[in-house]
Amino acid sequence: MSKHEELEHKELLDSMSDKLGFTPRILETVGDLDPDFLKKYNRCNHKLLSDGTLPAKMKILMALAVVASKQCDRCTVVQMQSALKNGATKEEIMETMEVIYITSGAPAVASCREALKQLK
Repeated sequence: MSKHEELEHKELLDSMSDKLGFTPRILETVGDLDPDFLKKYNRCNHKLLSDGTLPAKMKILMALAVVASKQCDRCTVVQMQSALKNGATKEEIMETMEVIYITSGAPAVASCREALKQLK
């Protein structure tokens, strides 16, 4: 990777970290393996973390519901951190948990176990 590409890679990761409040390790790994993929990911991530017709907070809560339905424990932690960083309240998150339970059942809620510890 050239110096220019390394700088661009670091700037992308820093930008994502600022929006999320942390840097998911997978992004560092993917960026090292395929910097173009990281750029594509960043474009999608920007849509999720930016207000549009729907506020970013609402889109992130929707993303939390989706990753919980897939029963990805680590993904729920990441989305929970993002939701809190983007102003989601405990009440909004718990209402999202109700939607998760109604649409995906107890196993999906259970996948949020570690994520919910951030509300204490």
